[in-house]
Amino acid sequence: MRIFRRKTVATKFGIEAENQKFLFGQIAARQVAQVDSVKSLADVEFSVFSQWGEDGILEWLIFKLGCIPPNFIEFGVENYRESNTRFLLKNRNWRGLVLDGSKEMVATITNDSISWRHDLTAVAAFITRSNIEDLIASAGFSGEIGVLSIDIDGNDYWVWDAIKNVSPHIVVVEYNSNFGDMLPLTIPYRDDFVRTLAHFSNLYYGASYKALEVLGKSKGYVLLGSNRTGSNLFFVREDRAGEIIDTIGETKAFPCHVREARNKQGSLTLLGGFGRTELIGSCEVVNVLTGDTGALSDFGPLFSDGWKRAFGVEV
Repeated sequence: MRIFRRKTVATKFGIEAENQKFLFGQIAARQVAQVDSVKSLADVEFSVFSQWGEDGILEWLIFKLGCIPPNFIEFGVENYRESNTRFLLKNRNWRGLVLDGSKEMVATITNDSISWRHDLTAVAAFITRSNIEDLIASAGFSGEIGVLSIDIDGNDYWVWDAIKNVSPHIVVVEYNSNFGDMLPLTIPYRDDFVRTLAHFSNLYYGASYKALEVLGKSKGYVLLGSNRTGSNLFFVREDRAGEIIDTIGETKAFPCHVREARNKQGSLTLLGGFGRTELIGSCEVVNVLTGDTGALSDFGPLFSDGWKRAFGVEV
């Protein structure tokens, strides 16, 4: 009986904490809705359930665009407690599909009250460029959707390239700042790519922002910028860009200062700056425009003067 009581109290505390966060988010959403224009997307950041300010950016973009389908797809969500779309689901009551490679994580989502309080479908699947469209279609999604959010720490470029059965108005996709901002580079495609196994540092994954900008353009999307942390890019479909592009001063991607590098023993090293890129210099990358493949250190220059200055290098 005492054990049951402790669980009840803990659950109640968790619900109250989430409700408080949600209330803050509702207030912040009303505030950003009053912002007419921004110097960059970083000006409207706030986080309720997102990691690095994406909640605020999405709220502002959706408010500015106005007419947008009330649904989303997000993959790479783990247990969905920290995600780019949970606030959309709760605040706007959108319909959603979330996917993750872990059955345990997806079970956590389906057992969360959010799955019966809202129209949320959670699917466990290891995503590849071969299965992503089937996963989307099997969940009942097709055609125009509001938001697509991609964060799988690996084949992000290749999977977005493969998605053709939905047409998102807004796309959020993670980029790897350690590949620099000068060249369109991505990891080569591998069905079984796992970031934590690909290189001990945990820094080898995904694509540069230039590679994703090139891909976005080829798919009919305009880059609007990134969050200040330098982890996620935001795109809008070309036919909607005219409604918002003039309200954003700089549609640039920020460099990332997050120091998440690991050593061979798996411990954080707090390595920052260009040392992170040097650590993965021997890892293979592909230039998506030329098709050239080689070690990251064979390509260059990787960093613009602006990004060099951001890392404290005199130019």
